[in-house]
Amino acid sequence: MSTDYRTGREGEFTYRGHTLEELQEMSVEDVAELLPARQRRTVKRGLSGAHQQLLESAAEADPEETASNPIRTHLRDMPILPPMVDRTFAVHNGESFERVSVEPEMIGHYLGEFQLTRKQIEHGQAGIGATRSSKFVPLK
Repeated sequence: MSTDYRTGREGEFTYRGHTLEELQEMSVEDVAELLPARQRRTVKRGLSGAHQQLLESAAEADPEETASNPIRTHLRDMPILPPMVDRTFAVHNGESFERVSVEPEMIGHYLGEFQLTRKQIEHGQAGIGATRSSKFVPLK
């Protein structure tokens, strides 16, 4: 196992010099000081009632229980904070709820970043009326 820029010692996760245990003991305002600017501003302006409720339900939830019964949410703009680590969320992508397991490396990102809203497009063959150049299909 190699040491990358986010871990202090071999295999131990740190976020801006703090271990996960230290981050989980800090208040939300103290953690906000460590977050990137956009997420820090979101937390400092005050989380909405729905965001606060999601954070409280994540803090109270048992990590093993959320693995089988994830916390459902439409809040894609919720910053991932230390109390949410090791929980599983069902994030709405506009069509359905998809599972997102929060890991320590996700702190400082938004929930919606880990659940795409657009499907990958796979184009088929060129049809009738296509230009000559677009009809070219290379042989294997």
